[in-house]
Amino acid sequence: MTASWRFSTLADRHRALGSELEDWSGMGTAWSYDKDQEEEYLAIRTKAGFMDVSGLKKVHVAGPHASHVIDRAVTRDIEKLRPGRSTYACMLNDEGKFIDDCVIYRMGPNSFMVVHGSGQGHEQLTMAATGRDVSLRFDDNLHDISLQGPLAVEFLDKYVDSIRQLNYFNHTQTMLFDCPVMISRTGYSGERGYELFCRGQDAPKIWDTLVTEGAAMGIIPTRFTTLDLLRAESYLLFFPYDNSDMYPFENEKHGDTLWELGLDFTVSPGKTGFRGCEEHMRLKGKERFKIYGVLLDGTEPADEGAPLMKDGKQVGIVTVGMYSTLNKHNVGIARMPVDCAVDGVAMSVKNASGDIACQAHSMPFYDPQKKIRSAKG
Repeated sequence: MTASWRFSTLADRHRALGSELEDWSGMGTAWSYDKDQEEEYLAIRTKAGFMDVSGLKKVHVAGPHASHVIDRAVTRDIEKLRPGRSTYACMLNDEGKFIDDCVIYRMGPNSFMVVHGSGQGHEQLTMAATGRDVSLRFDDNLHDISLQGPLAVEFLDKYVDSIRQLNYFNHTQTMLFDCPVMISRTGYSGERGYELFCRGQDAPKIWDTLVTEGAAMGIIPTRFTTLDLLRAESYLLFFPYDNSDMYPFENEKHGDTLWELGLDFTVSPGKTGFRGCEEHMRLKGKERFKIYGVLLDGTEPADEGAPLMKDGKQVGIVTVGMYSTLNKHNVGIARMPVDCAVDGVAMSVKNASGDIACQAHSMPFYDPQKKIRSAKG
């Protein structure tokens, strides 16, 4: 594997489950286990599963100018975010192109935590912080165990008071298994889920207790890449695997607009002044492609990166696909021309094994009203 410079304290647990710890964002991450991935997918959709997502980067932003720095760096109006709440946001470059997404947690009046993936989030914040009365600290001790699925709340209810009152995109400071944690009502599964932020030295205890105490409820550890099965049917993008950084345009720099990615909703109404704002607005209506869903015939899922064909010509690419034995649909996320991104447009997917008929379909395929992930009580 690539030489990692970040290390999860759960690495030995992943190795015991068969992982070789592939590199993601500088950290050895459990891409594979010695068990059926379908079991993990079904656990999260019908019971619950937990995974180590500590490879996400956590940056603390604190000081009198903290909100100004974040306001400059991201697409959301951070002044409207109250302590105890979080929000999903994007970051752009000067050309108005996507460079990272993140979840921003407001910890207090002048204190935030920004959690981002493998993009340029930390660099963006550092740029915005130059000359400001603010401190930025990258926190690699803080680990993140994501517990996702319909039984997640049932399990946590036995240990955490008022967990049922923690609403979607809210977080609380509390104790779990005698360890200090921050529990956030967030996740990347399309299910009701929780992220358990804990100290690195506490992560093994929390993981092991989830294993032993969750077993009776069918709650199991899952690999990081099971997220691909979940995100394909829940319309959750994963940088850079759905982006032109992975699938470049000929004779063009990589970079996609929020209009193309369907992430323009992350721009707070009326907000200006964030990096790339003017170009973002100018590029509205100039989409070169759209991210859209494809619904395939049969049960063979689309290959990652499979060409998307129409009238004998390649018009796009499928970035991720999956067949759900639970929901009985064969679906994928694709990059396609704007005029193809209309429900019912007939195309085909060119798999290594042969062509599969498909049609354009709006996303998400699973829980389209997003009522499951945001449920109360």
